[in-house]
Amino acid sequence: MQKFDTVLIANRGEIACRVIRSAKKMGLRTVAVYSEADRGAPHTLLADEAVCIGPGPSAQSYLQGAKIIEAAQKTGAQAVHPGYGFLSENAEFAESCDAAGLTFVGPDARAIRLMGDKAAAKRRMIDAGVPCVPGYQEADQSDATLIKAAAEIGFPVMVKATAGGGGRGMRLVHQAGDLVDALGNARSEALNAFGDDTLILERAVIAPRHVEIQVFADTHGNVIHLGERDCSVQRRHQKVVEEAPCPVMTSELRARMGAAAVEAARSIEYRGAGTVEFLLDAEQNFYFLEMNTRLQVEHPVTEMVTGLDLVTMQFQVAAGDVLSVTQDEINLNGHAIEVRLYAEDPANDFLPATGRIAAWHVPEAEGIRVDSGVVAGQDISPFYDPMVAKVIAWGVTRDAARLSLITSLRQTRFFGPACNLPFLLDILERPSFAKGEATTAFIAEEFGEGGFAPAEAGTDLFAVAAALEYLAQHRAAVDTAIQVPAELMNWASTNTVASSFELLSGEVTHRVAAVATGAQSYRVTLDGSAHEVEVLRQDADAIRLRLDGAQREVLFARTAPNTWQLGTGRAVHTFERKIPGQENTDTSGQDGIVRSPMHGVLIEVCVEAGQDVSAGTRLAVVEAMKMQHDVRAAVAGKVARIAAEVGTQVADGALLVEISPQEDA
Repeated sequence: MQKFDTVLIANRGEIACRVIRSAKKMGLRTVAVYSEADRGAPHTLLADEAVCIGPGPSAQSYLQGAKIIEAAQKTGAQAVHPGYGFLSENAEFAESCDAAGLTFVGPDARAIRLMGDKAAAKRRMIDAGVPCVPGYQEADQSDATLIKAAAEIGFPVMVKATAGGGGRGMRLVHQAGDLVDALGNARSEALNAFGDDTLILERAVIAPRHVEIQVFADTHGNVIHLGERDCSVQRRHQKVVEEAPCPVMTSELRARMGAAAVEAARSIEYRGAGTVEFLLDAEQNFYFLEMNTRLQVEHPVTEMVTGLDLVTMQFQVAAGDVLSVTQDEINLNGHAIEVRLYAEDPANDFLPATGRIAAWHVPEAEGIRVDSGVVAGQDISPFYDPMVAKVIAWGVTRDAARLSLITSLRQTRFFGPACNLPFLLDILERPSFAKGEATTAFIAEEFGEGGFAPAEAGTDLFAVAAALEYLAQHRAAVDTAIQVPAELMNWASTNTVASSFELLSGEVTHRVAAVATGAQSYRVTLDGSAHEVEVLRQDADAIRLRLDGAQREVLFARTAPNTWQLGTGRAVHTFERKIPGQENTDTSGQDGIVRSPMHGVLIEVCVEAGQDVSAGTRLAVVEAMKMQHDVRAAVAGKVARIAAEVGTQVADGALLVEISPQEDA
């Protein structure tokens, strides 16, 4: 171990900002790295120094260990903090840091390698006496062996890739007839994501809770745990909401789970921060799931109930210091809940979203913490994970934390790309979540096969959007050199200043007519109905008004010259003023022109030119922000042309495949 005064953060976004803040509090000099896509990003401005390490794609920048080590050496950094994701659990990178004389702020390569292999990790935990789910984790990977093992385990079974995480390479199989396809799909996904298609099988624990224990170990033989986090609310095995403590935890159960987690860490001579994840069933039996050898995304909830700074503790352990607290000194105070704000469309199968952030702000409030790595005006890139921020609430009780978080999210401004903010509010307000009853089946049970259904904009919101558009048009028409008194703002010799245009929101279009009825009041009519709008106060991103006699506040942003987004606290609606003569391009695929649904990498083309396809045939796979999206045919016909090459970057709306539709299609 060596002391260090300069640390390089081998990451980006909110975790890089988070690590930099703690490092600076300790008096450490900080070095950021960035890709060309992240030039000028907040983490680069927060650090004392920043170094460009390559193009936007992470494979050419943030995953280039040699470039990161070179940047550390050039800037005089003696330590490297990997954050989470990217190279944080890469044993080879940890070894390279050691070889270069750099302190890796994390466990040693041996522990990373052991716990990164789910099969080897499970065997080690069985030897250590840690409860594990029955399964198969041996070397023979033939279909015949896996099929036999699955029959012995009993269905349903979970197929898992031994490498990586985030739900990729994972399949739940309910019956034997579906196993062969699941094995093939899991292998393909794991190979594409991790370069390793080795699988394990486990008996599926249906609708358990996902409960993890935060552990910490130093190099002096001390190992402690900092309590648990409940991370059961997940979609596609990716966590959405996390909280501490677990709503059903008892002192006796915490002691047993904590002891098992500490033994798991002690048995591999672990160092630093780690998380031992368990499945907890309804009878309070728990089973080892995996160990994450890094800081977790959800670590803030642990910090808020323990009062500890986990990043500071990481730096202390990496420098060879003894842990600053003992097990007896760990006390859990109150309750904390965290939600992950993603740039994605929850109403469209959680498709990642890209584009420029028009507005982003969470008002300050007692007990509210925001970990973010973006600012308004910044572009959401297709190259990285779609999570842009975390909002965390602390309260004396669980319900106090939940209600505080709901209030904060209702006042949050995130406009531009689609985001999951309305989905998060929906989750927090569900009675089963409020009662602390959520399991890993929560989203499937609560939202069903239809998924999240956003609220449609009513005519009242059309009226608000029309008033905003009217105001914008009117102000643009006024000569800015002439100061118009407020009382004359909407005055005209005819006593009417009217404007008529079409507004589109989703699938609904209304012809609206707006007319000023006073200095700050308007009548908006659409399809025979009329709304009275009186503007009481208008700020840069919020408008307080009296709508049909009732006061309300609506958040808003102008995201394009003819486009507004309105936030009601329950939904975000986009309104576009239709311009005569402008036609929307048909990208639905009904004409056989198949386009990419998002910016990303074309990782697979599933058809060939000349091949006959049916509606629904899988044509290609595009990956962006760590998610894979199947592109399917909208019509039956014959593939006329493959227009893009596998491995290339494709833009949103880029032509992928041309199909000659059947004449009767």
